[in-house]
Amino acid sequence: MDTVYNQITLLSFGSDLEGKNKHTLLMKYVSVWSNISNKSNKLNSYNQWIPFTDNHNHPIIIGIERDQDNYIGVRALTGGSKNHLLFIICLGNNISVFDLNAFQFIKHNFLPAGGYYIEYPCFVSNLENGQEQEMIKTNKQNCQMLFFCRKAGSLIEYDEDKNIFRFYQLPVCDDIALFNAYAYVCINDVILFFGGSNYPDISRSVYKYSIREKKWVTFENILPNLLYDCVAILSEEDNDIYIIGGLDNKKKAASTHMKTRLRVWDPSQLVIICLYFEEAKLKYLVNHALDMILILILFHNHEIWQFFRIIFKIYIKKVNN
Repeated sequence: MDTVYNQITLLSFGSDLEGKNKHTLLMKYVSVWSNISNKSNKLNSYNQWIPFTDNHNHPIIIGIERDQDNYIGVRALTGGSKNHLLFIICLGNNISVFDLNAFQFIKHNFLPAGGYYIEYPCFVSNLENGQEQEMIKTNKQNCQMLFFCRKAGSLIEYDEDKNIFRFYQLPVCDDIALFNAYAYVCINDVILFFGGSNYPDISRSVYKYSIREKKWVTFENILPNLLYDCVAILSEEDNDIYIIGGLDNKKKAASTHMKTRLRVWDPSQLVIICLYFEEAKLKYLVNHALDMILILILFHNHEIWQFFRIIFKIYIKKVNN
């Protein structure tokens, strides 16, 4: 990101359904709501797609020399010691590394998936995980990523010095094991999955995976509609998650997008609120537990329910002490 103009560089690459007609485009994006984008003459070339070129202004099309790589449903991440490596997972269980500084592939590898065909997977960086941060201190050339698709799950480690991959199998819960094409977002130690497809079966559940604990939680039938092939984005300004686009069980495109609050899926954030309750107030809440449970049943409010559970646990802990 350019800190002067708050610029974000966007890279678009892909292919048609047969893996042909590949393209690679670049955009230097500045918020259309910022004063800079309206006033600065220096930003005339911003906010428009242009060909991705090398240092000699020659166009670069990622994957054009690899006819076997189909980029429908492709997933990609940037990483490396200088954030110069593009990690790509595409159809056919292929994982590749493209050097954005050298403008060429430097590694191709088969992605082990237990015999399952990989398409529209979850692919996230493990940079924000505490364990990863500890690892970076000892070896800055290692990148860790996580991958899930149907019954397959792996922790992927890439050694930049040796240019090799290592794969470690991760558990996948039965509830999500048949699905792919879900929206997903990684927040610190947690990956949230929304919807998913095992067409014609479409999910409207939300799934949570703890990276540190390697455990799954399923929130069944949470989404208002059956949904797959959508995108989830975390807004760091208000800690809201936006779920954009997607298809339903009739392959009809979603006409609206959804917003959910992060704290609904991370009850631990409510502990901060609970810790400031006085013991007398905790006793009052516990003494009126039946009334609160009736309210919860009537309104079926998951967030309030998690809040009350935490309060009750704190009170029990105080009593035992």
